[in-house]
Amino acid sequence: MHIGIVEQDELLADLVSFRLELLGHDVTRWSGGGDMLEEIFDTEIDLLIIDTFLPDMQGWEAVQQVRKKCSAQALPILALSIDTDLSLVEQSFKAGVNDYLITPFDPATLQEKTDTLLIQRRDAVRQ
Repeated sequence: MHIGIVEQDELLADLVSFRLELLGHDVTRWSGGGDMLEEIFDTEIDLLIIDTFLPDMQGWEAVQQVRKKCSAQALPILALSIDTDLSLVEQSFKAGVNDYLITPFDPATLQEKTDTLLIQRRDAVRQ
């Protein structure tokens, strides 16, 4: 599967990418929402993982733009955030994320959430 990651923190992006590549996924990385939005619709992405804080926009703003063209079933989105503020979590879900993961996280939790979202996408595509 091909997973896109939008993360400005290089270390976190490296860790997430490394874990997903170990699991057999192809990974495309972007450091900002603008870069991602320029390329994502020309790229075959099965899952998008996006930080809630990006250098050029809020993660939920980027999610809203993606949702204008891709449904939650066609392209699941997992939000990553260091912020546990409930209003940010709510804003992210309202924008269209499928799930939310607070950093730091257990790598097994990342795997569980990505597996679940990819299975849901696969099942939705089959219908």
